Amino acid sequence: MSTGNRLLWTPSALRIERSRMHDYMRWLEREKGKSFGDYNALWDWSTTHLEAFWESIWQYFDLRSATPAERILDTHAMPGAKWFEGACLNFAEQVFRFNLSDEHGDKPAIIAQSELRAMTQMSWRELRRQVTAVANSLRALGVQPGDRVAAYMPNIPETAIAFLACASIGAIWSSCSPDMGSASVLDRFRQIDPKVLIAVDGYRYGGKDFDRLAVVDAMRQALPTLELVVLLPYLDLDAAIDGATHWHSLLTHPAAHAQPIRFEQLPFDHPLWILYSSGTTGMPKPIVHGHGGSLLESMKGHALHLDLGPQDRFLWYSTTGWIMWNSQVTGLLVGATICLYDGNPGYPDLGTLWKFAERAGLTFFGAGAAYFGNCMKAGIEPARIADLARLRSVGSTGSPLAPESYEWIYRHVGQDILLATISGGTDIAAAFVGACPVLPLYSGEMQCRCLGVAVSAFDDKGRPLEDAVGELVVTEPMPSMPLYFWNDQGNKRYLESYFDTYPGYWRHGDWIRITPRGGAIIYGRSDTTINRHGIRMGTAEIYRVVEDLPEIADSLVVDLEYLGRESYMPLFVVLAPGVKLNAALEKRIREKIRTELSARHVPNDIFATAQIPRTLTGKKMELPIKNLLLGMPVERIANRDAMSNPECLAYYVEFARERNPEHNPGRNAG
Repeated sequence: MSTGNRLLWTPSALRIERSRMHDYMRWLEREKGKSFGDYNALWDWSTTHLEAFWESIWQYFDLRSATPAERILDTHAMPGAKWFEGACLNFAEQVFRFNLSDEHGDKPAIIAQSELRAMTQMSWRELRRQVTAVANSLRALGVQPGDRVAAYMPNIPETAIAFLACASIGAIWSSCSPDMGSASVLDRFRQIDPKVLIAVDGYRYGGKDFDRLAVVDAMRQALPTLELVVLLPYLDLDAAIDGATHWHSLLTHPAAHAQPIRFEQLPFDHPLWILYSSGTTGMPKPIVHGHGGSLLESMKGHALHLDLGPQDRFLWYSTTGWIMWNSQVTGLLVGATICLYDGNPGYPDLGTLWKFAERAGLTFFGAGAAYFGNCMKAGIEPARIADLARLRSVGSTGSPLAPESYEWIYRHVGQDILLATISGGTDIAAAFVGACPVLPLYSGEMQCRCLGVAVSAFDDKGRPLEDAVGELVVTEPMPSMPLYFWNDQGNKRYLESYFDTYPGYWRHGDWIRITPRGGAIIYGRSDTTINRHGIRMGTAEIYRVVEDLPEIADSLVVDLEYLGRESYMPLFVVLAPGVKLNAALEKRIREKIRTELSARHVPNDIFATAQIPRTLTGKKMELPIKNLLLGMPVERIANRDAMSNPECLAYYVEFARERNPEHNPGRNAG
């Protein structure tokens, strides 16, 4: 299979020379006597000599532990591999190690803006002062290592401060965004029995205010293990809840500055945070990650692959319920200034984040792939509306970035840009495939498999594929693989989630192709792949072709394989303003799919709809809508609180009722 992707960018000799990846390779040669001709040779060594590679990462970044590790890795078997047993450390301690000198103490650690607040800066010295105060106060109020702290907070500095304070104590952090409703949040927090809840009274999004006091009070009543509720007045500075501690009191508590911050020295696999699967169907999986694994993967990924360092100002637009918030905050580990934006990126228009990039002096601009697609469709030209001269890198994740979006970024954002498209996720709190600052970049293709990550494409029988689409599989353990799922008896859900299909190998649920040059292309989720007459097609491929038409703003396709009947494949499209779905446009859509993809994947019918159902993190809800259209009740296919646009479900419920009248998908739909 030919890659056929166009070369878009080649790093200059100077950029390569200044990159952290190049510095690491020189360090390996100098300190370890290891010389590699190119990145692929380095990757091969990193995945076939795991112990030597991860030990080199520990040493290169000069990570510290109170006690030495007895060994790097006890076994290569998955799951259950244990890393750096005996080492005791603290994730938060690493954040402050290199940024408190007189030279760096006044340097900004956080730059933040929201729809409620003007842009502010917080220095490294002030960040440490506030983290110290919150940590000491929480300790004085009874918070201990292992206690769960649940946060219902927006993407603002206080959230990062609270997280770092909890990490310093050894308390386990878990957060949900305040745009999630109480049912969805309780589905998550009830599973982990939190001792502390930290919450805001409300937030502003898209110019509208959303009061959350009633939701916070309901959560307090529904979480019997809570011993402390901390309220941060954000929407209304006078907001209060009876019995709740005011955020400001954590900063002024008698214990707040009674002593310097103490970083609890914790085992390598002590839980750092609990993350959650999207939860659009069923109970969200509470995924536990450790201090050590998160620290190692974050240092490697941010410094080597994203090429971030103390000179950078780093934004990855996110809510606090998405893994990219965790990635954003861990930019502090490499000394970068993290730049937070809380609000609607499309309000008052799609130029908002680009203008923030100018004001904050961003060097790295990250967002979900859907955001870039929306900007492209809207005709936004970022370099015309904002001064992006300092921008060195653009990051994209969440779904496959269309080749057209690659081209748009180089045309309208900057020509000398490292386009860091990455794919990984909540499950491993890291990337499988992504960026490399010393490699050229091709349209539609991620540059590399990440160091230390033994990614392969497997066929149905578990055989590796070369330059062909297969299941994304990891054949060797990673330090940031989940420790376990919280309250998962016998690791049942954990094993079913990743190790049932290929025992001993991690199956992630994505279609991937490894190109001959070592790059990677993600084709979407394997559980929503459409198999028509023996030919498989990733839905992302169909979206790329359909949404290339200027008349189509968004789309969703599902294949309904009714028992005893021929499969039926409808295509739902959101039309651009002023466009109507007529016979001529339908013909163009069908012909485009037929000629550019496959005659077998031309939809049976095409329907215009107002919105495509999406999760809070922007992912298209393909499998839930497929199940709805197959007759499953709506309350079983989707948790409305985990959706960004639950109001659009009514259309699909009615569609399902008309197409499949013997079922009742609308039961309890209200």
